Amino acid sequence: MILDSLTVTNDAFRDSTGWAIKPQGACKAEMCVPLGGLGGDEFDVTPIAERLGMAIVHDEARGLWALGPDSVGQVLKSAEAPDLTLPEWKGGEFKLSSLRGQKVFVLAWASW
Repeated sequence: MILDSLTVTNDAFRDSTGWAIKPQGACKAEMCVPLGGLGGDEFDVTPIAERLGMAIVHDEARGLWALGPDSVGQVLKSAEAPDLTLPEWKGGEFKLSSLRGQKVFVLAWASW
């Protein structure tokens, strides 16, 4: 989102980022991030961008700001691992999906 001011309207923020500012916080699909009273019809984007993990870059020469994409919810989109098939040490194969429904800790190691 390119801005000429750090003050934005709720509608412009929603249209550009997908995040709607509601009484319960900044919401996108089923996810809401509490804002503790920040926001409104028009607001300073800086504290909300910080809560949503959005970088703000200022181009002083042109008087513009660039608001980067959010990083909230991007680190782990789900707790479901893709199905992996690994060789067993005795031969044969092991499918990670055989543990579906259980909590699993996966440790990867390499000597290089």
